[in-house]
Amino acid sequence: MKQLLAFTLFALCPLWAQQQMPSDTNMPAHGSDMQAMPGMNMPAHNSDMQAMPGTDDDGAAHAMHSMEGHHMDMGPHMKMTPMRALQPGDQEKADQVVQAARRAAEKYSDYKVALADGFKIFMPDHPQKQYHFTNYRYGFEAAFSFNPDHPTSLLYEKNGDGYKLIGVMYTARKTATQEELDARIPLSIAQWHAHVNLCLPPPEKKQEAWGPNSQFGLRGSITTQEACDAAGGRFMPQIFSWMVHVYPFEQKPEDIWSVERQAHEHMD
Repeated sequence: MKQLLAFTLFALCPLWAQQQMPSDTNMPAHGSDMQAMPGMNMPAHNSDMQAMPGTDDDGAAHAMHSMEGHHMDMGPHMKMTPMRALQPGDQEKADQVVQAARRAAEKYSDYKVALADGFKIFMPDHPQKQYHFTNYRYGFEAAFSFNPDHPTSLLYEKNGDGYKLIGVMYTARKTATQEELDARIPLSIAQWHAHVNLCLPPPEKKQEAWGPNSQFGLRGSITTQEACDAAGGRFMPQIFSWMVHVYPFEQKPEDIWSVERQAHEHMD
């Protein structure tokens, strides 16, 4: 499991950037966004790299386990960007992203093509509602620029012995501002999300993290640095990069950009 998680941590997502540069045109200091992606095998030197599911970090493993099979509501452990008023050009810009997402999805409808192109499955032997096939080169690119033709992850459902592609995921560095996210996909159309306020348990309480009434983890009762310190845990304000799911094969805008679906299915 450690080897599998080595390339990703949040995220994410956390994790998927204490030393990141403030602009999308500058690279993060240590590759933090890369650790934010599911399935990466990178050392945890850059905090945004830690924002993706699968990095070699206790936070990533714990975050994934905490979110498994549970509805992630918009509570204290999930932060969503607020909806903005629709501005001229927003719909057209969002439609262009959907078209790019659909092109990418159509290219990788056969999951074997995605694997051949360098996408890696996060935890392929672990039953999941939605599997992330992540391209870590694209994830690194996404830390400081946006190319809608290069989704960080492809989203698949298990289909017999294979996988059925249902959508894509785009990411942005953990420190991205709302203005930067809006520049990528208008916040009047899409809501980006981040997983926040994770308290990792101390070693002697590690097994307590998986209980239904645990104070630790992304379903735990602890949501502040102070409470986590008092419990002897390690607090992570944000575990993965900013993320947004796009379901380009859907017909209705509310289904294409479904907040409910990404909250429910993200890393289930």
